[in-house]
Amino acid sequence: MTTSSFSIEMKLTEIGTAVKGTNPREVIVAVAPAFGKEMNKTIMRINHASVLREILSGIEEQGAVPRVIRSLRTADLAFMAHGAAKMSGSGISIGLQSRGTAVIHQRDLDPLTNLELFPQSPLITLEMYRAIGRNAAMYALGESPNPVPVVNDEMARPKYQAAAALLYLKECQSLVPDQKPVELKAEFLIKD
Repeated sequence: MTTSSFSIEMKLTEIGTAVKGTNPREVIVAVAPAFGKEMNKTIMRINHASVLREILSGIEEQGAVPRVIRSLRTADLAFMAHGAAKMSGSGISIGLQSRGTAVIHQRDLDPLTNLELFPQSPLITLEMYRAIGRNAAMYALGESPNPVPVVNDEMARPKYQAAAALLYLKECQSLVPDQKPVELKAEFLIKD
């Protein structure tokens, strides 16, 4: 029996300032300032290319249209996602920090309120990222999906708290105050 091994490479190209969308099937994925640039892996060393590809695939397989933007003025998950939801044609967005923490947000909710939160990034798998994309798409299409099942580990926080804080500080080094989000073109290449 042979096992195939492959890697996914990602190219994120800035194509201008992000604008408010008009497509009611659109889901915006707002990535953090250092995502896929200065930082390329989650806290569990999962490549950002694989994470973003799974989220976008989940959105597409439900019939919604993904759009990727980069937040530049904040790395705070709630505010990245809330700002993106206000820009989304459907009013739905996904916020994604470089360390892997994610949230599904809706435009008419307060910033610290959300549809689904995935705060324990060490426990999020690629399958969960795809499910996050699917659920966001279903919200955008007016459906009420069952929440993505979340694993809870009481020891994850103490075990990874220092690493998470350091990754957030590294993320914040890429902030550009007073800069509007930028639209990104995401391209993926699968290599054997």
